[in-house]
Amino acid sequence: MNIDNAILKLENVFKSFGGLQVLQDIDLHLERQEIVGLIGPNGAGKSTLFNIITAIYKPTRGDVYLQGKRITGLAPHTICHLGIARTFQLIKAFLSMTAMESALVGATFGHAHGRKGARKRAFEALDMVGLAEKRDTVTTHMTLSDRRLLEVAMALASMPVVTLLDEPMAGLNPSETDKVLDLIKKVRDERKISILWVEHKVDAVFDICDRIIVLDYGIKIADGKPEEIAKDKKVIEAYFGEPLT
Repeated sequence: MNIDNAILKLENVFKSFGGLQVLQDIDLHLERQEIVGLIGPNGAGKSTLFNIITAIYKPTRGDVYLQGKRITGLAPHTICHLGIARTFQLIKAFLSMTAMESALVGATFGHAHGRKGARKRAFEALDMVGLAEKRDTVTTHMTLSDRRLLEVAMALASMPVVTLLDEPMAGLNPSETDKVLDLIKKVRDERKISILWVEHKVDAVFDICDRIIVLDYGIKIADGKPEEIAKDKKVIEAYFGEPLT
């Protein structure tokens, strides 16, 4: 794997809030069309890492690169224009807008397209996640599952090269979870998008990810194929609190 050609790369990223060190010396890369799971116990630093990639936070030290270009310190909207989209653990959909209007926001302000063809991109994104028939439904009248799908549609409508998914299965039942799993694979295969995915349902991550990265107390403790991570003693200790005997 040629890390120099990675579509997304983090180098020596540190983040502290006052005296609290949240991320320490994080190196991370994402290949083209790769699905990488980012897992770890609560408080491991996963959401902070997403916030650094999308410029909500600026790293205390270290750099972020997209397609070889240093993007550290750029404004969040610029990051979006360059091709990084994300969803949120706590849904950020516009409750007073219809599904189509919400998707149009992503299509209009996303990756290097502007208003030209925005409605077509918005509809195609809604269709991909299965919400085309609900395009005129106001978000506040949608189920939790549909709101999560709408957030994915908003991200897709921006035509990203990298999508960050922050616990898209939170609160979903098994059938809804299966639907999201199928969608993640479909997005990668049909849109050729690279996906970095934070998820607490680790069985789902192990099922479909090409590679898994594990954080614990802000430190990357493992990075490898699912079958390697499943046997890693440091990962087992991080989740269960004691080493293997």
